[in-house]
Amino acid sequence: MATDASTDTLAASYDPGDIEARRYGWWEAQGFFAAEPADDGEPFAIAMPPPNVTGSLHIGHALTTAIEDALVRHARMQGKNAVWLPGSDHAGIATQNVVERQLALEGTSRHELGRQGFLERMWAWVQESGGAILAQERRLGASADWRREAFTLDEPRSAAVRTTFCRLYDDGLVYKGERIINWCPRCQTALSDIEVEHPEVDGELASLRYPASDGGDGVVVATTRVETMLGDTGVAVHPDDERYRHLIGSTVVLPLLARELPVVADAGVDPEFGTGAVKVTPAHDPLDHEIGQRHGLDPVEVIGDDAAITEHGGPYVGLDRFAARERVKGDLAKRGVLEQVEARTFAVGHCSRCDTVVEPKLSEQWFVATRPLADRAIASLDAGALRFVPDHHAKGYRDWLANLHDWCISRQLWWGHRIPAWYEPDGTVHVRREDPSEEEIERLGLTRDPDVLDTWFSSQLWPLTTLGWTGGGREETPELAAWYPHAIMETGYDINTFWVSRMHMIGLYLLDEVPFRVVFNHGMVRDEHGKKMSKSFGNVIDPLEFCEAYGADALRFALLRSASPGSDVPIAREWVEGGRRFCNKLWHAAKFTLGLLGEMPADGTPPPAASRTLEDRWLLSRLEATRAEAVAAYDEHDLARAARSLYHFTWDELCDWYVEVAKLRDDAAATHTLAYALDQVLRLLHPQIPFVTEELWQALWASLDGEPDATALIVAPWPQTPVASRDDEAEAGFAVLQEAVTALRRFRSDHRLSPAVAVDVVAVPRER
Repeated sequence: MATDASTDTLAASYDPGDIEARRYGWWEAQGFFAAEPADDGEPFAIAMPPPNVTGSLHIGHALTTAIEDALVRHARMQGKNAVWLPGSDHAGIATQNVVERQLALEGTSRHELGRQGFLERMWAWVQESGGAILAQERRLGASADWRREAFTLDEPRSAAVRTTFCRLYDDGLVYKGERIINWCPRCQTALSDIEVEHPEVDGELASLRYPASDGGDGVVVATTRVETMLGDTGVAVHPDDERYRHLIGSTVVLPLLARELPVVADAGVDPEFGTGAVKVTPAHDPLDHEIGQRHGLDPVEVIGDDAAITEHGGPYVGLDRFAARERVKGDLAKRGVLEQVEARTFAVGHCSRCDTVVEPKLSEQWFVATRPLADRAIASLDAGALRFVPDHHAKGYRDWLANLHDWCISRQLWWGHRIPAWYEPDGTVHVRREDPSEEEIERLGLTRDPDVLDTWFSSQLWPLTTLGWTGGGREETPELAAWYPHAIMETGYDINTFWVSRMHMIGLYLLDEVPFRVVFNHGMVRDEHGKKMSKSFGNVIDPLEFCEAYGADALRFALLRSASPGSDVPIAREWVEGGRRFCNKLWHAAKFTLGLLGEMPADGTPPPAASRTLEDRWLLSRLEATRAEAVAAYDEHDLARAARSLYHFTWDELCDWYVEVAKLRDDAAATHTLAYALDQVLRLLHPQIPFVTEELWQALWASLDGEPDATALIVAPWPQTPVASRDDEAEAGFAVLQEAVTALRRFRSDHRLSPAVAVDVVAVPRER
C-alpha cells in the first residue's frame, strides 16, 4: 500500500509552517476529509457549532476546533464512517450591526436604503467578507467535509426554518402575544437572554414612601429603577408578612402622579428583599407582570422603544429614562417621600452587541410555547437517550428545562429569516410555508409581518439541516438516514441552556429522536491565573498569531492538555512554547530512528521476544500501558488525560530513556523496537497533533521495509487493541536501572564532572 512519496527524508529542523500548509493541502486533495452516507463503518457525525459569519478566530474557537478535530480524527482512525459538518451562522443582530456601522461611516443608513436595498448590501458583505473564520479553522487543521458547508440563511436552511415555524404554529406551539421581553433601545429590537450580558455596576437602592389613601403612613417600597414608578399600578406584599397584613385590600397613593394603587397579597413577593413590599410595574418587570396578571393590574408603558418616557409619564414625558430617574428622585425628595438612598452594586442587563442598558418591557412578539417541548426533552434525558460529559452537567440542564419560560422568537431586524406570517386589514393572520401570490395579496389586502426570527431559531435546527433536512422525515436524505442522530455535540457549557436545549427539544419534536447521543462540554478559556480573557486585562491570545509563531500543532496540544471535560481551560504563551518543544522532541526522536533504519532495516513490527533486552521489554510494556490509558481516555472523551499520558510516555520514557539507551546499542532489536514504538505513538498522538505526526509517519514508512496498513496516518487504524504485553518484571528491573543512572547523574552534577570523565560504578543490591 503506497504512502505519500513526497516525504522520503526529514528536514534537519522542525518547521511547522512548511509542514502544516503542505500536509493540509495533501489531505484535502486526497479526499481524506470527505465521507458518504453509504461508506462502511459505524456512523459518526459531529456538527461544527456555526461561528458567526462576522467573526474571526478567537481562542475559544481554537479550543472548539482542537477538541472536535481530535474527536473526528479519532473516529476516522477507528474505522467509523466519520463526518464533520461545517458551516457558519448569519448572526442576525451582530451582522446587521457591522453593516450598519459601515453605512454610518458612509453617511447613510439602512432606512435610507430601504429594506430591499439594505438586504442587497448585507448579502454583498457576506459574499465579500463573511466566512473568513472558516478559512481560519483550516489553519488549525480542521478536517471537516468542506463540500457540505452550510449557512444558516441559505435556501435549504431557510426552507427548514419556514417548515418548522409553520408546523409549530399549526400545533399551537407558536403564538403571538404580549409578554415582558429584553429590549435594546439602540438596536431597536427584542433580544434573547443569551444576547444580554449582566455586568456588575454601581447603582442605588431607593426607598420610597407611598402614603395610604386614608391619610395613614402607607408603605415603603424599594427600587433600583426609580423612573419605573411612573408605571406602577399596585403594591404587593407577601400574604404571611405580619407587617403589612392590615394593608391588604386597601389603597395607597402613587407620589407625583397621585394615582391610587391597590395593595395586594402575592406569594411571589420575597419578604426579605428591601422592605418586603414591592411596587408593581406590570409593563416593565417580568415578576411584576406575573403579579399584575394574577391580580388584574393593568400594565402602563412609561418607557418607550427609544428609552424615553411616554405620554403616561406625566410631566416627565420625553425625558431619557436616566434623566427621568434623576428628576423623579429629586422631586420625590422635595415631597419628603424619598426615605433613603443606599449605594449598591448589582447586575444590570446590557446588550451584548452595543453595550446599551437593556430595558425589560411589555411587547407584542412571537413566542414558542416551550413547556410541552421541554417536558419531552426531560423525559428523554431521564430515559438515558442523551447523556452529558461530564455527567454532573445534566442536573443543572434538567433543572433549567423544568423551569423554562416561553421563548420570544421575533426580532425587529431586517437581516434574518423573515417570519412567514401575513395579516389581513382586520388582523386575520395567515401563516404559511410559501409566499402568497400577488393576486392573493391584493385580494385580501395582505401585509407581511416585518420581523425576523431569533438567530437561535435557525441554529436549533443545525443537527438536522446540516444533513439536508427541509421538512421530511428521517429518510428525506441519505445523510439523515445514515448520520442522524449525531454521535456527539461538543460545545461550551455556557450555552447548554440557550442552544443545546433548543436543539434537543426541536429534534424530538420534528424527528421523534434526540439530535445527538452525547453532549460534551468544554469550559471557558482563561489565562494561567484563571482570569477571563479580555482586552482590558491585556491577556488575550490571538490563535492565528500563535499558529504562525509556534505552529498549529503546538497550540492544539497546549489547549488539549488542559481541556478536561467541563473544566475551564487555562492557557499561556509559555504552554504553547512547550507544545512546540514537544513537537520538536518528537521530530528529533524520529530523525534518530530514521538514521538507525538507514543502517539496519526493520519492517515496522517489534523484535522477536527471544531477542528483546530488558529495555526493549520495558519500552513495549510502557507503550502498552500508555496505549490502554489513551484508549480509555478517548472512550471517556477525556482528551486532556490522553494528552498528558502520551506526553509523559513520549518525552520521559521514549525520548529521555529509550532513545538514549538505543544510542549505546548497535543491534536489530533496538531498531525494531524503536520503529514499532514510534509508529504506535504517532497513531496515538495524531488526533491531537495531526500535522507533525503525519509528516513523521510518512517518513517512517518510507524508510521501513514492510507495507503500511494505510496510505496515510489520518486513516491508519487506531491502536484499539493491545500492541504488546505488560511486563511487570521488566518494568521493575528497568526502574532499578533508572534509579542507578539518576543517582550517577546527580553525582556528576554535584561533583561537576565532565561527561567525558569515565566513572566506575559498582551496583550493590539492597537487602531484602
